[in-house]
Amino acid sequence: MTRRRRKAKETEAALCATTSIRVRFSEVDSMQVVWHGEYVRYFEDGREAFGRTYPGIGYMDFYRNGYTAPIVDMQLQYLSPLTVDDTATVETRYMAVAGAKLCFEYTVRRDRDGAVVARGSSMQVFVDAAGEMALNCPPFYEEWKAKWLKQ
Repeated sequence: MTRRRRKAKETEAALCATTSIRVRFSEVDSMQVVWHGEYVRYFEDGREAFGRTYPGIGYMDFYRNGYTAPIVDMQLQYLSPLTVDDTATVETRYMAVAGAKLCFEYTVRRDRDGAVVARGSSMQVFVDAAGEMALNCPPFYEEWKAKWLKQ
């Protein structure tokens, strides 16, 4: 079975938020560039900023409504390194899809030259308090979509 990758710009982002990061010494490896695993944390920072920009689907919102939203898929492409004291902007784009899941795309840009240093995507599903994956969108998520998405 061949997995087809979606071409860039095939789907428009429904909503977008940005956040800034500064590379700390503890985030670099022996080559003095950001260790590859830190980009997963930068994506997390982006999702948290997105939740503050568009309230209602932050992690605490999930918990208050009896759900968690684990990541079940993540893609990450490294294009250019970041180094200590670099600042970068993480752009997080919510991709509206059918089903009970959250899909985001990310672009990390180095501030000093605007270079795209990483791109990626993630998918989260909703899991209820009993540990069962939700097959339908939870009511709080439907309310969030009605508030923030132009139908």
